[in-house]
Amino acid sequence: MAKVYVITGSTSGIGKELVKLFAQDITNIIFAGYRDKVKLERQRPKNVIYFPIDMTDRNSIIKAAEFIKSKTRKINTLINVAGCVTAGPIEQINTDRLRNQFEVNTFSHIEFTQNLVELLNNGKIINISSMASFGQFPFISPYCASKHALDIFFNAFALENHRNIQVISIKPGVIATPLWQKSVDINQEYFEDCSDYDKELNFMKENALKNGSRGLKVETVAKFIHWVDSNKHNLSSYVIGWDALAAQILSVLPQDLINLIIKYGMRCRIK
Repeated sequence: MAKVYVITGSTSGIGKELVKLFAQDITNIIFAGYRDKVKLERQRPKNVIYFPIDMTDRNSIIKAAEFIKSKTRKINTLINVAGCVTAGPIEQINTDRLRNQFEVNTFSHIEFTQNLVELLNNGKIINISSMASFGQFPFISPYCASKHALDIFFNAFALENHRNIQVISIKPGVIATPLWQKSVDINQEYFEDCSDYDKELNFMKENALKNGSRGLKVETVAKFIHWVDSNKHNLSSYVIGWDALAAQILSVLPQDLINLIIKYGMRCRIK
């Protein structure tokens, strides 16, 4: 049976792999959101319809939704993938950067969903959250908070909506994607202004670059999401990877104990 999918962040990482995976069934129709036209595949499956969307621009989000509504009357699954990482010590990070983090990782997905909700009756929303949403990672608190907020808002939506829409949060651990290199490039200039935290931020940068090759395979995560989509009944939240499972277990401990464990781990790893 033909299904209609909408996937944001479709030109790299998880989004790109999901488009490829769902497009294998030629009866599916996939609306694939992109920001950078240069990254579009030259050879595109006939059942993939690309559309531009800038997650920092409300007008772009509304236009993207209007385009989709002009092409279909039904969406089976909306997969919110697009995201970015803002990093730095909270005492020095510019609040404009905090606002941008929430615009991309949280508010844009709410806005996009609101504009498509009439097409999602009896459908699914799958949000690509993160193990960071458990909130235990220093120096990427904007990312942690934006993903946690995404989970909270959409869990409320799951409780509130009268449209029988399933909402599922996917919380992967470290994934080997270009996001790590992008996060280093985007935050590099701000790290240079944080001289009091040179050791910590250098460790973060080196660790991020290593994560680009040592994390979970994108294909593994995409196949799991494909499996979730195929299920009639799902949990509201899934973790993928041992590190994500560890973060989930850690999150149920008292906050003071969590802080002691994290600080001890930092002292052991940052020289």
